[in-house]
Amino acid sequence: MTSLRVVFMGTPDFAVPCLDRLVADGHDVAAVVTQPDRPKGRGQKLAPSPVKEAALGYGLPVLQPEKIRTEEFQAAMAALAPEVVVVVAFGQFLPKAMLELPRLGCVNVHASLLPRYRGAAPIHWAVMNGETTTGITTMYMDTGMDTGDMILKAELDIAPDDTTGKVHDRLKELGAAVLSDTLARLADGTAPRTPQDGTAATYAPLLTRAVERIDWSRPAATVHNQVRGLSPWPGAYCLHVGRTLKVWRSELAATAPGGGQPGRVVAADETGAVVLTGDGAVRLTEVQPENRRRMGMGEFIRGYGLTVGETLA
Repeated sequence: MTSLRVVFMGTPDFAVPCLDRLVADGHDVAAVVTQPDRPKGRGQKLAPSPVKEAALGYGLPVLQPEKIRTEEFQAAMAALAPEVVVVVAFGQFLPKAMLELPRLGCVNVHASLLPRYRGAAPIHWAVMNGETTTGITTMYMDTGMDTGDMILKAELDIAPDDTTGKVHDRLKELGAAVLSDTLARLADGTAPRTPQDGTAATYAPLLTRAVERIDWSRPAATVHNQVRGLSPWPGAYCLHVGRTLKVWRSELAATAPGGGQPGRVVAADETGAVVLTGDGAVRLTEVQPENRRRMGMGEFIRGYGLTVGETLA
């Protein structure tokens, strides 16, 4: 494989396998650009991003600009003279001058089959929407949000009970493989360029507190998809006696015994609590009370007194 001079830009765990693959493939990684260290944990001590940790492990130069649009950072990038810039979940939009800097362009690894699920949270929204297939797309970046011409795609199945966490972990490895193939084709001049069909675009916006709140009037499948789509972060939630109750694991209930309004608990035992929805019911099996740890529903019932007939809001 022909070696390319690369600047890698990424921040979270999702981006690490792509950096690993760049090194394994023998590319000349001139620098790694990642977000500044951020406060983390109960002590709020500054902690490096997963990409920074990986880069330091390889002995690579690391740049951590608070903003990338400054003249100082633009000059630093120009001095690095990359042939290609690889961007994987970096966290800032690249200005036009940076997009035009490398001779082979800026390549993004995006966790969806574009043009579907453009935006910041493609994995979450694909799972929440009950998709059965997702994938990786590499593209030439432009000034729009995930609107650039596509290079390569690879599909991945989503199982009915997959969580966002499980899909994330498979996609990050797939992303590294697709990136490797993409750079090989860029190097030998065979990389395709396929414009996106903007009329087929869908969006995956940032998650908000409103998105996380369970609406029990929706169908059981929708509620279950919301729970698994928001696991392991940030978590779907409802209210129990006025306090936040996060729901980490659920399953579709085979039957909906009894009747009543959505949110009503119609069965509760060690295996879980069956809650009515607008169409059908779900069984909650793992939850987290406000300011407490995660626990099975049986433990929650014993400790917090959840009973049949109660209504979750």
